[in-house]
Parts: sequence; C-alpha cells; structure tokens
Amino acid sequence: MKDINLPICTDDTCTTAPVDPTRVRKSGTGLIELDVVSDVICPWCFVGKRRLEKAIKLLGDSVDVKVTWRPFQLNPWMPKEGIDRQEYRRAKFGSMERSQQLDARLVAVGASEDIEFYLDRITRTPNTLDAHRLIWLAQQHGLQDAVVEALFQAYFVDGIDIGDQKNLVAVAESVGMDRTLAENLFSTDSGVREVLDEESQFKALGIEGVPSFVVDGTVLFSGAAEPQMIAEALGQVVEA
Repeated sequence: MKDINLPICTDDTCTTAPVDPTRVRKSGTGLIELDVVSDVICPWCFVGKRRLEKAIKLLGDSVDVKVTWRPFQLNPWMPKEGIDRQEYRRAKFGSMERSQQLDARLVAVGASEDIEFYLDRITRTPNTLDAHRLIWLAQQHGLQDAVVEALFQAYFVDGIDIGDQKNLVAVAESVGMDRTLAENLFSTDSGVREVLDEESQFKALGIEGVPSFVVDGTVLFSGAAEPQMIAEALGQVVEA
C-alpha cells in the first residue's frame, strides 16, 4: 500500500495526513475489531463512513469487520448552545467566501460518494458531547451505526441542530430506539464520563484529527481514504 495524503479534520478544517502502512498489525484471525474515531460534525468522517462501507464490501466474506464508533470532539470548547455557523466560519476562515469555497469542494466529493451535502441548511455549529453520549448509548442497544448515520444525515443533509437534546431524541426514535431511553439519558449525566474517558484514551494514541481508524490500539491511518486503500489496510491486518 503506497503512501498518499488523505483529507482529515483537525478542528473544523480538513487538511491532509499520510497513511503509514508500517503501523499495521497482524490480528491472526478473520475478525477485525475496528474502532473509528470521529465527530458527527466532521464532513470527512461522513465521507469516510461511506468509503469504509465500500471497503468492507470489497473484502467480501473473507474478513469480518466489527466497527465501533468512538468519540472525538472537534470543538470541545464549544458552548453548550453552539455558535451561529456563519459567525463561526467567518471568524475561522476570514470570510464567508473562503468558507463557501471549501464547502463547494466538499459537496463535489460528497456527490461522488452518494452524499448530498446541504451545507446552506446548517445554521449552527453545535457542541457534540450529547451526540456522542447518544452514540455511546446506541452501542449498548445494537443501534450505534444507525444512530451515527442518522446524525450525519440530520446535520449535513437536513441542517438539524444536533446539539439540541430534543433533536437528538428524535434521531434516536427515528432508528428504532425507545424514546424514553434517550430522554432518560439526557435527564442525567449518564455517559458523560464514559465518552470523555474514551476520547482521552484515543487521543493518548496520538490522534489529533478524524476520521482515524484503529485496530488493537494501533492507529492504522487517519483520513477519508479511498475504499480500495481502506480494504488493503484492513487486509494487511489479517494474516494470509
């Protein structure tokens, strides 16, 4: 697998990070337990999810990939109520014109992965801690991937404020989770410590941007790689 540069989000900006195939470990089995470290407001994480799904199909029945979504907050300092998106983007990129240029590139990439980004519908950049708490809860009920997908769709396609707990409850209900489970989650601090502990654990591996792909405590690579490259990286994890 050759080295290339991949899109990676380090805050609300996507840059590039190199693939290092020398970091791949052998698992010795046909099962790969893959941790995907991401944030639900990271557009390249949404792209990376689509490409991972394609990569798993490329691997076929020879490899069983168990995916677990792990938390990373691009903006851990974000106020709980979030920030007006235009204000935030203008402050970060200097102008809305520059922001729109970056968005246009993303829309084009998304179209190639069957993702319809409607970034003009987004009015707020949210705090994502509660969204990660919902993902944590969903893992316990076998609905984690569905919740992650629904959160990406809600934010990037429908422009829904996924920092609002009422909207998060609606997302949970839309994928078949008992509404009261989500309501009870947000009526307490349940999951806060667990999410923050997980985030610290994966940052301790040296992860500074997302999406990042981890097997057995080893970071395979960070960035939204093409499906073939993801398949090759995962294929090297399993001994022939």
